[in-house]
Amino acid sequence: MSLSEFELIQQCFAERAATSSHSGTKLGIGDDCAIVSPPAEHDLLVSVDTLVAEVHFPDNLAAAHIAQRALAANLSDLAAMGAMPAWFTLALTLPESDEAWLLEFSQGLFGMAEEYGIHLVGGDTTRGPLSVTIQVIGHAPAGEALRRDGARVGDLICVSGALGDAGAGLAIALNDEPHEANFLFERFVKPSPRLLLGQSLRAIASSAIDVSDGLLADLKHVLKRSNVGARLYSEKVPLSAELINRVGRDEAQRLALTAGDDYELCFTVPANRAGELDEIAARADVVISVIGEIITEPHLELLDAKGQPVSIDETGYQHF
Repeated sequence: MSLSEFELIQQCFAERAATSSHSGTKLGIGDDCAIVSPPAEHDLLVSVDTLVAEVHFPDNLAAAHIAQRALAANLSDLAAMGAMPAWFTLALTLPESDEAWLLEFSQGLFGMAEEYGIHLVGGDTTRGPLSVTIQVIGHAPAGEALRRDGARVGDLICVSGALGDAGAGLAIALNDEPHEANFLFERFVKPSPRLLLGQSLRAIASSAIDVSDGLLADLKHVLKRSNVGARLYSEKVPLSAELINRVGRDEAQRLALTAGDDYELCFTVPANRAGELDEIAARADVVISVIGEIITEPHLELLDAKGQPVSIDETGYQHF
C-alpha cells in the first residue's frame, strides 16, 4: 500500500526525530519552519548538498548506504570549517512511495545522525527521480570558523587519513562486486566526516577544505581564494594498504589525487605550528600527513620522489 506524504513523514522520520533533540531546538518537525537557537557568541554555519541517483551514487545502492553518504557529505562541510553539528533538514525525491526502502533509508540516516550528534528538524518529500538533498546547520565560536582564504606563503599543506579509497569503493559498487566487510566499499558508502579534527584545527589552521571532488581540484579552490600557489610531493600523499593491494601504487596515487569522495580534510598550517599536529592527530584519532607547502607563484606544482614534475590530465570531479 502506498503511503501518503504525511504518513511517510510520520512513520519514517517524525517519530524517530522526536526521540532526540538538540538543546537549541525550540520547534522541530511538524510546523512550516523549525525554530532553532545557536549558543551565545557563536556563528551559524549552513551548507546544503544534493545527491542524485546515477550521478553521485549507483541507483542499486542500498537505501541505508545512500542515507549515510548523503549526511556524511554534508557533515564533512561542517568539519572543514571547524563547526559543531546541530541540526539538519531533508528533502527527499522518490520515484514511488516504497515503505521498506524508506524504513531502511531512515535507519541509515538516523544511525549516522546519532553517531555525530545532529538532529533532524524538518524537510519535504516529493515524487520524481531519486535524489536526496540535505541541509546541515552547525555553529562555531564567533569569528573562529575555518575558511578557504587564509593560506599564506610558507604554510604546510596537510591532509587527514588516506586518499583514494572511496574512488576504488565506487568502482566496487558500480561493478556490483561482493562487498561484505570490504574496507574500500565501506569508505565509499560510509565516509567519516572529520568533525573533531576540524574543531581542533580552529586554533592553528590558516585554511581548510574537505576532499570531495579530488585533492587537486579541492586544493585549487583554496589556492584561488587565498591568491597563492602550492607545491605537492606525490610520494607523501597518504595511501591505504588496501587500496595499493587492489589497484597497485600508480593507480592508487592517481585515485588519491583525483577521485574524490573521501571526505578527508586538506588544510594549511604555519610551519612554526607543525609541532602541534601530532597532539591534534591523537586527539582526533586520525593520521595527519604533511604533503607540501604554499608558494608565491599562483599555480599548483606536483613533484615526484626525485623532484621531477608530474603531469596529470585529470583534476577531479566536474559538476557540469
